[in-house]
Amino acid sequence: MKILISGALGRMGRAVFAAASASEDIEVAAGVDLNAEKNDLPFPVYAAFSAVKEKADVIIDFSSSSTLESLLAYAGENHIPAVLCATGYSEEQNKTVRAAAEKLPLFKSANMSVGVNLLIDLCRKAAKALPSFDVEIIEKHHNQKADAPSGTALMLADAVREVRPEDHYVYGRQGKPGKRDPKEIGSHAVRGGNIVGEHDVLFAGANETVTLSHAAASRNVFADGALKAARYLLGKGAGLYNMEMLIKEL
Repeated sequence: MKILISGALGRMGRAVFAAASASEDIEVAAGVDLNAEKNDLPFPVYAAFSAVKEKADVIIDFSSSSTLESLLAYAGENHIPAVLCATGYSEEQNKTVRAAAEKLPLFKSANMSVGVNLLIDLCRKAAKALPSFDVEIIEKHHNQKADAPSGTALMLADAVREVRPEDHYVYGRQGKPGKRDPKEIGSHAVRGGNIVGEHDVLFAGANETVTLSHAAASRNVFADGALKAARYLLGKGAGLYNMEMLIKEL
């Protein structure tokens, strides 16, 4: 399998390259990165998709939401499936992804960790078992992360809201917002150092608190998940796939 890494020179792009290098059946054909002139990797890296000459079987994207349109255009023109791992998409961009998935196999997840996706399922179960408990999500990431709340925090909140659709999201609190609305799902972002990714979901009741947690020790967990998704996409028809589907098939 030949892969094209979007965001190749970033932390996750490099992690994907390292994971691919350790695999006998994966080759990195090329990369795309806005800082292509600083390439220090042993494969060609271009500043734009339009400049890519090499053939690839699948794109793995760990860049940013700003590259989505050019990535989908390139994937569509060349009939290449893509694994979308970037976060911070707007609702309009999510609509663009859904429209593109009518013609292309696309895999989209804000978190490529199997453990996080287990956490998401546990949040659904906890929300069902503890309907009157207050829900608060605390997410921690490195100081270079540009978006907040994290895509994973939104996935966790969405999982709770599947069970409690009347709830609404509140991002951080300051001043005197008044007492907590029982229908809130609170989300709080911590940014510092080189934290890979930590998520705690608190279900707080009158006499007890249940906390569900996940901590990533290394970016390798996300790189390995992205490669699993890339393998999963090969041979698939047009559609929008996710980690839950992959886990069920595995």
